Amino acid sequence: MKYVPLGRTGLEVSRVCLGTMTWGTQNNQAEADEQIEYALANGVNFMDTAEMYSVPPTPESYGKTETIIGNWLSRNPSRRKEFVLATKIAGAGLHYVRDGGPITGAAVIASVDASLQRLQTDYIDLYQLHWPNRTSPHFAKHFPGHIQFSNVDRNEHSAQMLDILKGIDTCIKAGKIRHFGLSDDTTWGINEFLRLSEKHDLPRVASIQNEFSLLHAKDWPYLIENCVHEDIAYLPWSPLATGALTGKYLNGTRPEGSRWAYAQRHGLFRDTPLVEGAVKGYMAVAEKHKLSPAQLALAWCDQVDGVTSTIIGATSLAQLKEDMAAFDMALSEDVLKDVMEVFKAYPVPF
Repeated sequence: MKYVPLGRTGLEVSRVCLGTMTWGTQNNQAEADEQIEYALANGVNFMDTAEMYSVPPTPESYGKTETIIGNWLSRNPSRRKEFVLATKIAGAGLHYVRDGGPITGAAVIASVDASLQRLQTDYIDLYQLHWPNRTSPHFAKHFPGHIQFSNVDRNEHSAQMLDILKGIDTCIKAGKIRHFGLSDDTTWGINEFLRLSEKHDLPRVASIQNEFSLLHAKDWPYLIENCVHEDIAYLPWSPLATGALTGKYLNGTRPEGSRWAYAQRHGLFRDTPLVEGAVKGYMAVAEKHKLSPAQLALAWCDQVDGVTSTIIGATSLAQLKEDMAAFDMALSEDVLKDVMEVFKAYPVPF
């Protein structure tokens, strides 16, 4: 396992981050325990969750994943120091989370306490904002016309960000969190947080996790260049595009228990004819070079300049083993050339 700096935090994290959002709906406690044990035994020292998990998000699933991690920690308290633990505060829009309200400094303070209780730990290494208060170009809103940036009150959102930073500062000074990061945000969001933290001597943003894969690479090169030069750790989520890049959804197939088989968050915006064509193209490349489609997609993501640690999730131990093995692979120039031929044919398939 390779380890890299998490921005300027002084923490070293594995190139693989264990994603957990299926724990509580698609996976039970015993299966989650098994995944944690396997990941730690094989060098993973980075685990990511969120108060909103498990998915699909519902009032009943809210907080379940943190609770499952907390149950494991309660039985293994001495092992807390073995890994960097990241979680997130949900943004606005979920009626059962703070009445659907936006992220505020006070909400951060209350949510940190609630997450600590569920996680059964004294501190969170990386506390992230799951999505910004303003609409961001994620979840297929990255096409012209989906967002009107000029309608956003910059000063209002900057004031909200300053208030959030003050709440984070309170939690850091109390020893409840060590560092903070962003998720589903933009270059402007990163830089405004950097400006505010420097101006007001408040905590510096350490990382950002955004969707990034062969089917969704819009952060390259502009946002990732910004991360490299500002020492912001870039953490791709959904590097398999919710499983699409494995090929399991081709020709309308919906395996029982898979993400796209659920009523919510089943990838409606990812389910397009262009995605179908792109996946078939990448599967042909994988077959040509004797790789599994999942390993091709993950190894590609890992080799992108500027990527810090890739978040992978699995619903079975066999999947986790296959996925982790990808990070021991070095893709040849021939493989990368073939990948780029498909990428150029399908640069924005959803």
